[in-house]
Amino acid sequence: MQSTTQNYELEEIDLLLTDANIATMDSNINAPYGAIENAAIAIKSGKIAWIGEQSTLPSFDVFATPTLSVKGQWLTPGLVDCHTHLVFAGSRSQEFEQRLQGVSYEQIAAQGGGIASTVKATRAADREQLFVDAKDRLNTLLKEGVTTVEIKSGYGLDTENEIKILEVARLLGEHHPIDIKTTFLGAHALPPEYKGRADEYIDLVCTGMLDQVVANNLADAVDVFCENVGFSYSQTKRVFQAAKKHNLPVKCHAEQLSNQQGAKLVAQFNGFSADHIEHLDEEGVKAMADAGTVAVLLPGAFYFLRETKFPPIELLNQYKVPIAIASDFNPGTSPLCSVHLMMNMACTLFRLTPEQALAGVTRNAAKALGLDDRGILKVGARADIAHWQISHPSQLSYQFGVNKLLNLWILGRIN
Repeated sequence: MQSTTQNYELEEIDLLLTDANIATMDSNINAPYGAIENAAIAIKSGKIAWIGEQSTLPSFDVFATPTLSVKGQWLTPGLVDCHTHLVFAGSRSQEFEQRLQGVSYEQIAAQGGGIASTVKATRAADREQLFVDAKDRLNTLLKEGVTTVEIKSGYGLDTENEIKILEVARLLGEHHPIDIKTTFLGAHALPPEYKGRADEYIDLVCTGMLDQVVANNLADAVDVFCENVGFSYSQTKRVFQAAKKHNLPVKCHAEQLSNQQGAKLVAQFNGFSADHIEHLDEEGVKAMADAGTVAVLLPGAFYFLRETKFPPIELLNQYKVPIAIASDFNPGTSPLCSVHLMMNMACTLFRLTPEQALAGVTRNAAKALGLDDRGILKVGARADIAHWQISHPSQLSYQFGVNKLLNLWILGRIN
């Protein structure tokens, strides 16, 4: 590989990482994991100024340059969790216990459980409580090497509380080292007060809610749960059309429980991603490939709900659809706050390779958020870099429960 540099003299850089093995995850490098061995990275102003084999490192003033030897260990891009519902209140552990005792979801819902219980608790919670709880969850992800997280709304289901969730998410972005991207998911479920009036609720989502979200600059994207227990194809399309008027990109909870053509629809809007996709068909895969829409796998929900319908991995690979992996952290169907566990599950349950899994939480996860400045270690990219005590990148998918993270830089700053 030919090393590259921007218009920086290396003696001007902020940090030089040497003696490294680097999984760049750059598909332009013809090696597994885009690997460069015996390499170095130079960081300047929060970005990568130089990367390459250490033997090609330009001369620099060793006394003027802060230098850290990685001692032959591995560097990867900072991890990206591109689908979470991180801001909520309450717990549904008792429902989990009930389901294991044979109580049906319908019975739990009739008792006021299910998503309605989370909505009730989240509406009752103040911003401080939501902030503190969500910050603890972010800290857990930070310790795993996560540097970017998407946070969705969707547990308010009225204008006031959807705004509250998004405001808390924005506040977390201002007071936490992890970079936060927010998604408006007002069309997550039908609130109890709109029972039997789904079209009226979608009217509210498309006007009253979305208008205020945009006016306050609270969302980077718009999402819809397109499903037979969520919102229909036509209702989803209405939300996407409203988002388009505001120049907001879209994504979709699609084909989780049935094939409602949500993935094909989000592709028609050049959406960032279709997420879950267990029931995705070839027509939907082709539409995603043509649009550049990312397939986001959520193995935590698949596992927790004990699903048996696998996402069409072979078709996604055949059509070269980028595959991302995310935690889907939420209180009801994936209360699993670990990207490393998701990587392992993606390999064991969905038969992804460890290289695909790492790409799924780096470059493809960044693409699922519409971001091209991270997820790859290359000149000009954000210096979001994880330093691991591992012998090979496959170890990040192979082993779970033993944290091998040694250092983490976000925008070139150690955390």
